[in-house]
Amino acid sequence: MWLKLSAPEKREASGLEIDSKLPNTGTTIFTVMSALANKHGAINLSQGFPDYNPPSELLEAACSALSEGHNQYAPMAGLIDLRLQVGALTKLRHHYDADPETEITIVPGATEAIFCAIQACVNHGEEVIVFDPAYDCYEPSVTLAGGKTIHLPLQLPNFHIDWQQLADSITPATRMIIINSPHNPTGSVLNQQDLERLADIVRDTRIIILSDEVYEYLVYDGQVHHSVLSHAELRERSYAIFSFGKTLHATGWKTGYCIAPPALSRELRKIHQYVCFVAVTPIQRGLADYLAHHWGQLNLLSGFYQQKRDLFCQGLNQSRFKLIPSAGTYFQLADYGEISDMGDLKFSRWLTTEVGVAAIPLSPFYAEKNNNTLVRFCFAKQDATLQEALIKLCQI
Repeated sequence: MWLKLSAPEKREASGLEIDSKLPNTGTTIFTVMSALANKHGAINLSQGFPDYNPPSELLEAACSALSEGHNQYAPMAGLIDLRLQVGALTKLRHHYDADPETEITIVPGATEAIFCAIQACVNHGEEVIVFDPAYDCYEPSVTLAGGKTIHLPLQLPNFHIDWQQLADSITPATRMIIINSPHNPTGSVLNQQDLERLADIVRDTRIIILSDEVYEYLVYDGQVHHSVLSHAELRERSYAIFSFGKTLHATGWKTGYCIAPPALSRELRKIHQYVCFVAVTPIQRGLADYLAHHWGQLNLLSGFYQQKRDLFCQGLNQSRFKLIPSAGTYFQLADYGEISDMGDLKFSRWLTTEVGVAAIPLSPFYAEKNNNTLVRFCFAKQDATLQEALIKLCQI
């Protein structure tokens, strides 16, 4: 989410009066906390990025792509070789044979795909339902499309969707529902029964589903990821959005993909071509070559990250924090209520400046004020980094 540092409705710039299209939007909480961590030399468990490199084979493939001359524009929808690899993975994982020509679009980051999908389908006055705590890019995209964001709370203690509440919230103006599984920031996941309930609710409506699935490989404890692509009815009305950056420890590469039926893909591409036109060519080439030979390594991600989650949780169990179970993503929620009665933003600043560990407060992910005492830690770090952070956290 964002913090409103300074955002008046009108600003003067060289004598020009500007009417902001996002007057209530400031700097994202991720930027704020990472900057604070850097300033104070704190261990950064706030922003969601690894502190280790992508697979060496992927780095070699990307370097080869650069040196071999793959440095000009790719096709607007993405290199066909990469789309073919995505199609093969989709068929293997979700049992759906997506057409690389008409249904798969390579994008410069999942956020761009989310923005383009919303701009393509949401018109002035139409409603988009999101579930709080919600990732921060959803509402600004809806606002820029002229739509209205309807916030429904996820239900404690395990942050599940109240399906009856969702059904009761549908109106003739409802155009889109955004789901996110595995869920950032809570780590909850949707199961097959959840998808069935969603399908029941949207049947015989014009509602489009935007399914944010960027952490699809990061599901733990024997559970599996349930994609809208695996549900025959839902995939006919869904944008499913994924991230190579999250999957392959390369968040700075800002490359992902969107799978949607031909009609929805055509509308997304109309926007995509004028937002960024195309994702970075040598990165696409490197990803295609890597996946052609090493796609099996993706199956190891769940175990890799579960080990990190367990290491972090076992260590944090010795602290005064109370853990909220994380079934997916590389984030762990912790309740600090037994430590302090500070608000979560103030506590997160104190944690960063005085303890030396940066976390993300949960309140910026909510539209309405709340009194929770929850912070989010990112455990996508080297074991030594996590151990160092645990020592500091357990001394509180």
